[in-house]
Amino acid sequence: MPKVWIEAALNGPWSRKRQPGIPDSIEAIVAEGIACAGAGAGIVHVHAYDGGGPQTFDWQVYARIIEGIRAKIDVPVYPSIPSAGIGTGPVPMDAAQRFEHVEALAARGLLEFAVVDPGSVNITELATGPNTPPAPTYLNPEAHVRHGLLLAARHGLNPAYAIYEAGFTRAGAALARAIGVKTPVYRLMFSETFAYGFPPESYALAAHVELINAEAQGAPWMIAGLGVDIRKLIPATVRLGGHVRVGLEDAPFGCRVSNRALVEEAVDLIAAAGGEPATVAEIRAQLAGLAS
Repeated sequence: MPKVWIEAALNGPWSRKRQPGIPDSIEAIVAEGIACAGAGAGIVHVHAYDGGGPQTFDWQVYARIIEGIRAKIDVPVYPSIPSAGIGTGPVPMDAAQRFEHVEALAARGLLEFAVVDPGSVNITELATGPNTPPAPTYLNPEAHVRHGLLLAARHGLNPAYAIYEAGFTRAGAALARAIGVKTPVYRLMFSETFAYGFPPESYALAAHVELINAEAQGAPWMIAGLGVDIRKLIPATVRLGGHVRVGLEDAPFGCRVSNRALVEEAVDLIAAAGGEPATVAEIRAQLAGLAS
């Protein structure tokens, strides 16, 4: 029976105007992280908020969230990085400044993954019109990618890649080999809201998996996305040996289902496809067994 990782992405950079149900306080994020881990999620991904308002990259806020979740359930929890194209202001042009919260958290032993997205992409909306303002660009200069990978290598972390376009896989694999970092986890970012990459279709999943097998054979991968319902891809994902990310960061905007309910549904769909949610111990053991 395939062991399938479930990752819960609790909130993302969205305001409550776009995704009303997101947890946007330390207490709410901690509570939902614990609930999702209890429901079957083996990894938790969060964007930090401190009492509503815009997200923050203060490492101390992230530390309170991570420690709050792990005080109840020992589960890997990992942060985001500033991203001008998706929900926040200008990205610091200095790579060290952009990753300083990740460095601080890693130095304190709070991380098992480091977000490093190996490419840049325009976040064009499919519903764009002639008078829509130009889409922002999610910008990840190679200097930033290399800095993040060196940080991951220095602290013994697995890079957490978000694969918006196929070229992200090729560049990410090449740079991981060049730096000598631990095997990255490839999160395949589908969308039904934005015009990057692929929609959640079987041909797209097959193409992504073929490319990973060619460029980074044996690396773990999971289905994920932004503004997307990836449920129909779960049976093929289980069959192909992949993993699943769900949560209000990824769900179609205006989703009225809770993070915990999304995890519980993923557990049921994985079981129906002949798989079983991996425990945290099983996820850590699989990561430990991967070659660098």
